[in-house]
Amino acid sequence: MNTCIIGIGSNIDAERNIAEALQLIGKSCTILQTSTMLKTKPIGYTAQSDFTNGAVKIETNLSQEELNLYLKDVEDQLGRDRTQHKYGPRTIDLDLMVWNGQLIDQDYYTRDFLRQSAAELGFHASNKE
Repeated sequence: MNTCIIGIGSNIDAERNIAEALQLIGKSCTILQTSTMLKTKPIGYTAQSDFTNGAVKIETNLSQEELNLYLKDVEDQLGRDRTQHKYGPRTIDLDLMVWNGQLIDQDYYTRDFLRQSAAELGFHASNKE
């Protein structure tokens, strides 16, 4: 069994899309804990609505590659438009942040909300790898 933390974000109907994403993730994984959802300013492309960001801690039998593919499928099911600006508006953004205690998303070091959400779920990384 693998324990993971997934970063979650949305700025298009965020409350509904985050709830639906969690429901879909729960179909293939066991949700252990969800962090507080935080309002954050957009990064990079600022001419858009604020984001709602947080994280979810799960257990899964999927491999890391399978989980990443599953998360992309969930994004697609919720209408994620990958033709938009890289930091543009999105219905849902799901990023694998921690895999079995190992940090795999380096954005953790540059985004306060990721560190705060991960800490709430019991993960702390002290130094940049």
